[in-house]
Amino acid sequence: MTHLLLSCLGLGLMAVTLPLVLELALVTSAAVPLARSRRREEDRSVEGYSLAVVIPAHNEEMLIERCVRSLLESAGPGAGGRIFVVAHNCTDSTAERARAADAQVLIYDDPAARGKGFALSHGFAHALASEADAVLVVDADSVVSKNLVPAVERLLANGADALQCRYEMESATEKASGGLAALALRGFNVVRPRGRERLGLSAGIFGNGFALTRALLNEVPYGAYSVVEDLEYHINLVIAGKRVHFLEGALVSATLPASRQGETVQRSRWEGGRFHVARTWTGPLLKQVLRGRLRLAEPLLDVAGLPMAYGVFALLLALCMPLPAVRVYALASFAVIAFHVLVAASLGPDFLKTLGLLAMAPVYIVWKLCLLPAVLRGSRGKAAWIRTNRDSNFRSIS
Repeated sequence: MTHLLLSCLGLGLMAVTLPLVLELALVTSAAVPLARSRRREEDRSVEGYSLAVVIPAHNEEMLIERCVRSLLESAGPGAGGRIFVVAHNCTDSTAERARAADAQVLIYDDPAARGKGFALSHGFAHALASEADAVLVVDADSVVSKNLVPAVERLLANGADALQCRYEMESATEKASGGLAALALRGFNVVRPRGRERLGLSAGIFGNGFALTRALLNEVPYGAYSVVEDLEYHINLVIAGKRVHFLEGALVSATLPASRQGETVQRSRWEGGRFHVARTWTGPLLKQVLRGRLRLAEPLLDVAGLPMAYGVFALLLALCMPLPAVRVYALASFAVIAFHVLVAASLGPDFLKTLGLLAMAPVYIVWKLCLLPAVLRGSRGKAAWIRTNRDSNFRSIS
């Protein structure tokens, strides 16, 4: 009886971790050759192509001017009329400061519309009404590389329906936890889409630095209003047979919250939102795969996969099981995760320093486990804006 219970537990641990392991093995192995074949194109705009920028903003008075000026530097003179800042339920001077930076401001006050998805939908409607050929979304706390706007225009003008720029989040502190969080996000926001692009799959949408054409928005209207509206809309796109391209050569960058409280709020909302989407979409995606739509297998793995820290903890439990097959599976899975982490670290600014941060990984995992109650509360799908504090002096990028 004891052996049966252990066997069931071991099989359960394998089942819950397998989507994550398969996803990492697939996309990381594909990402490596792409890293060796990168090429840079000229940073020049496409004449006659109209790209509007939508910046959803909720109480971002400290950072909104920096964001708008970064985009103006990328887009060139006279682009202010194509930058729409959606001042959504703001109680500060976000709107005034956005105007001072030469952006078009859309005041959107609606207490019933309490999530980023509503601000995006509002901004998209105004941008398309201005005869824009496509819209680019940039978060108000971000800065962009100088080549971003012309690179986005070029890829869309050459036939892409949607794209996701390289999106990095860097730590605002020297703490190991911030560095580990930045490393985890680099794996999620850079390694995974690189691999998908190499495999001809949809790269994904990460909420910041993505662009959609007018034709695509007409065909697949934007209607995502959960906490993870980006993931929700991307699922709608792949089910509709659309593909998001990865534009690695253009960068949008933001900072992680500087305080532990801010990081706790942000992480619990993100991961809670992903749990909500997993509950909602795993079944429908699985049905589509079983009906022969095999290209949806990777999005299914992505949705069903545990967050990395929880997956590592589950694999540690599996490694402790007195079952040889389960232990072999756990060891093989750790090899896949180690490979993924090495690739993500190699894409950062300081490979050896990043590897040194891994010594604090057990503490980081314990912290993530302590977040689980908040994550489960966040999985209820509510999408109200909760602004997290960041360092307003974050450096610009080139």
